Amino acid sequence: MMKKSLLKILTVILTAVILLSMAACGTGNNTAETTAPAKGGSTTAAVTPTEGPAEKPVEIAYWGDWGGEGQKQFETMMDAFNKSQKKIVAKYVVTQDMITKFLTAASSGQSPDIMFWDRWRTVLYAPKGVLYPINDYMAKDNVKIEDFYTEAVRELTYNNKIYGLPLTVDARALFYNKKFLTEKGITNPPTTWEELRDVAIKLTVWNGSKLERSGMSMQDAGLFSMWIQQAGGQMLTDDGTKTAFNSEAGLEVLNYWDQMINKDKVYKIGFESGLDQGTDAFATGKTAMLFSGPWMLSTYKNYGKDLEFGIVPPPAGPKGNKGAGIGGFGLVIPEGAKHKDEAWELMKWWLATPENAAMYCKTSLNIPGLKAATLDTFFSGDELYKPFLQTFEFAKIRPPVSGYSTMEEKALIPNLQLFMEGKQSAADTLKKAQEMGDKILAENKIQ
Repeated sequence: MMKKSLLKILTVILTAVILLSMAACGTGNNTAETTAPAKGGSTTAAVTPTEGPAEKPVEIAYWGDWGGEGQKQFETMMDAFNKSQKKIVAKYVVTQDMITKFLTAASSGQSPDIMFWDRWRTVLYAPKGVLYPINDYMAKDNVKIEDFYTEAVRELTYNNKIYGLPLTVDARALFYNKKFLTEKGITNPPTTWEELRDVAIKLTVWNGSKLERSGMSMQDAGLFSMWIQQAGGQMLTDDGTKTAFNSEAGLEVLNYWDQMINKDKVYKIGFESGLDQGTDAFATGKTAMLFSGPWMLSTYKNYGKDLEFGIVPPPAGPKGNKGAGIGGFGLVIPEGAKHKDEAWELMKWWLATPENAAMYCKTSLNIPGLKAATLDTFFSGDELYKPFLQTFEFAKIRPPVSGYSTMEEKALIPNLQLFMEGKQSAADTLKKAQEMGDKILAENKIQ
């Protein structure tokens, strides 16, 4: 009897050991751990969390055609953006002959995600369907048109669709040599055409038949669109289908040019091009006044003590009209971009955030398209930037018409140059430019 009882006990123990061993094996490859049941409850399994692989950031390509210092400035902005978040990595790609390559890429599915853009091109390429409108993005993120210079946004708009945001803005203002004005007892720079003519005459220096110093640079026929605004006129009809410069205002501009160049002799055609190669007429004191833009500030600031200069907005015309052209660059998203959402995040971070918009322009020495960014003391506290900010209050973009730039280049400017060289009358100049210009506008009209 004792042997049988002992055998039963050993059997029970062995069975228990086997069952415990099987239970242990059953949980060996499971990540769940058994927990003690709560009072009145049942045993539950608590899952130990496991981390998956980190999400890979989206890479986006930013195309631009600026190398050298411009490339470094863009790369600085890409680095700052990449460090500001972890979901997107932006890379700047220098792309020469960018527009041609962009159009090829647009048709082959290889478009960049975001592009550096000369704003006047918008009216040429938006109708082709190669640019992506950002209206919905702006509404979603409460990015407002009025936060930017209105004319700059208008230059990025076609058929009520906005295709980008302004990066920079620029305009022409009147640069003058302070030393030359002081020498002639002139206390204030000119603010009207009449004053401009009077000051230019006083500052001009002839040595016999040789012009030593021009009182006012008059070489740029391309500024006619600015002058005609000051005369109270306009370049095109309101509907943009025909030229409007063959007018009393247009004639007034050419008569004023004729007075300045041929009668007052404050300038001689070819004077600046006849200087030694690489010579800047204003920096070297060869011309006392000229219309130029903020892109020349760093050059003139760094030229040396011999150049003390000031800047005022463009002088008003005979009836008090003010006029200037506004230009600059922006960023756009191609229609064929594969990462539009990410491209918008870069655009918004860069151009709609005052400190970032200002950061780029302070390194590139441009003026931001975002008005709040110009409140940075780098711009608002510099007397040389203020005249440009004042000019933006009335400056206008070139007419957003598809054939406008071609009309200026092939019809208007060549005829203006003939007039300035004394080879054509003012009336004939405007008439010929009108006839040729109207034809070009009709040929380039978008149907």
